[in-house]
Amino acid sequence: MKKENNYVITWLLSGCLLLFMMVVVGGITRLTNSGLSMTDWHLVTDTFPPLSEAKWEQAFEEYKKFPEYQKINIHNDFTLSDYKFIYFWEWFHRFIGRIIGLAFIVPFVYFLFKKRLSTETIKKCVVLLGMGGFQGFLGWFMVRSGLIDNPDVSHFRLSLHLTFAFITFAYTLWVALDLIYPNKTTVILPLQKIARIALVFLLIQIIYGGFVAGLNAGLIHNHWPLMSDGQFIHESVFIEQKTLFLNLVEGKSGVQFVHRTMAYIVVGLILLLFFKSKKYLLSSLQKKGINTLVIIVFLQFGLGVFTLLYSVPLWLGLAHQIMAFFLLSAMTFTLHRLSK
Repeated sequence: MKKENNYVITWLLSGCLLLFMMVVVGGITRLTNSGLSMTDWHLVTDTFPPLSEAKWEQAFEEYKKFPEYQKINIHNDFTLSDYKFIYFWEWFHRFIGRIIGLAFIVPFVYFLFKKRLSTETIKKCVVLLGMGGFQGFLGWFMVRSGLIDNPDVSHFRLSLHLTFAFITFAYTLWVALDLIYPNKTTVILPLQKIARIALVFLLIQIIYGGFVAGLNAGLIHNHWPLMSDGQFIHESVFIEQKTLFLNLVEGKSGVQFVHRTMAYIVVGLILLLFFKSKKYLLSSLQKKGINTLVIIVFLQFGLGVFTLLYSVPLWLGLAHQIMAFFLLSAMTFTLHRLSK
C-alpha cells in the first residue's frame, strides 16, 4: 500500500461506515413504520427537525393529509408524541444521507486539488458520486409510492433502494481494497467463478429480503424448516396472485418461499467455495476471507430462522439486516482477494 494513499483509503472506508449506518437506520425506519412521516423533501429546510411546538403542529397537520394517517393511524389514537417518534427516524435517515454527500464530495474535491488520486481512482469515484445521487433519487421514488393511495411503499421500490445501497457499499469497499492491496495476487479462476456466482445469488437474496420487508411477508408461515401445515411449499404460494410469476414476486407466501429457499442456495455455494478451496494453495488473506464467509453465512442463516420463528421482532429484524451487510462485506473482500 502506497503511503500517499492512506488518507484516500481512510476516506473511502469512512464512506463505507457511513453507508453501513445509513442502512441500519433505514432498517429501523422501516421496522418502526417511520418511512412516510416526512411527506415532502427539501434539501436545506429539512436539514433539522421542527424547532418549535408550532412547527411540529404544522408538520403533523401536513402528515394528516396523507393515506398512512387517514387509513391507519387515525384509528390508533395517534398523537403528536407518536408522530415525533416516527419523524425522528425518517429525519435521521435523511440526515445521514446529507452527511454522506458532504463526506464524499468535499474530500473528493480536496484530493483532486492536491492531485492525490490516480486517473483510474478518479473514474471510480465519479461512478460512486453518480451512485450516491441515484440512491438519493431512489429514496424519494420509494417514499413517493406510499403517499398517493396505498399507505405503504412499493416493495419493488423498497427493495431497489435497499439493494442499491448494498451495491454502493460493496463498490466503495472494492475501490478501497484496490488501494489497500495494489500488488497483484494469484487469480484462481475456478474459485473466482464460484465466488462470482455466490455474489449474484447473494444479491438476489438481498433483493428478496427487500420484498419480504416491503410485503411484511415475515409475519406469515412462522415455521421452520417447513412452512405452515408442515408443507415445504405451502399451497398459498400458488393462489395469492393470478400467475406463478406474480406469486413469486408479489405474493407474500411466494416471496417468503423464494427467500427461505434461496438461503440454502447461498449457504451451499459458499460451502462449495470453502471445500473447493482446499485443493489450492491460497494466501493467508484468501483463506481468512473464505473462512470468515463461512462463519458469517451460518450466523446469517440462523438469524433468518429465528427472525421468522419469532415473527420479526425489531431487534431480530435489524440484526438480520446488519448481518447481511457483514456477509456482503466478506463476500466482496473474498472475491477481491481471488480476483486482483
